[in-house]
Amino acid sequence: MTMILIGMFDSPFVRRVAVSMKLLGMDYAHRNWSVGKDFDRIREFNPLGRVPTLVLDSGEALIESAMILDHLDERAGADRRLLPATGEARRKALRVMAFAIGAAEKGVAQIYEGAWRPREKWHQPWVDRCNAQMHGALAELENACTQTRPWLLGEKISQADITLACVTTFLSDTVGFGAHTYPALQTLVSRCEALPEFRAVRVPFYTPSPQ
Repeated sequence: MTMILIGMFDSPFVRRVAVSMKLLGMDYAHRNWSVGKDFDRIREFNPLGRVPTLVLDSGEALIESAMILDHLDERAGADRRLLPATGEARRKALRVMAFAIGAAEKGVAQIYEGAWRPREKWHQPWVDRCNAQMHGALAELENACTQTRPWLLGEKISQADITLACVTTFLSDTVGFGAHTYPALQTLVSRCEALPEFRAVRVPFYTPSPQ
């Protein structure tokens, strides 16, 4: 049985799993299911109704992207894993990933405010706070990218690069910010997005307008 990846590629969390699987040469069947219209179908595999969900060839379902990525690294083995197992390199990667995921979460909060409420009903202090937190995280990522050689951990692409790129592209599609604001970050993201493994799962995010 082929592994099944559930979720749409416009999610940075789904996309980072898909890119990782392609880089590791792991086959999967894709279920392009939305947490909106396909909520009940997703809950058959994940009671939370969240994506990504990865159904293993054993039938077991992994229900969160960090859990899935940990399993993929275990499956790939010590020489091919995308996140270092120990040491300073692992801590650096986890720091980058924490800032990237934090930025994504604060971006999503702004998207939900804009998607479900007309502008005049926004709670602007909340939006401003989320925006400040997002840009604080992006500034940390910019600083990390000024030290790349050519990737964040050296000569080999890692999960830090993958997560950073998927999140930054998502935020650029949704919340939007000028590439000139974070030039080193954008350089690394462009390097990632040029790879066939990224291009194969690139789907721009669609933000519905509030009714």
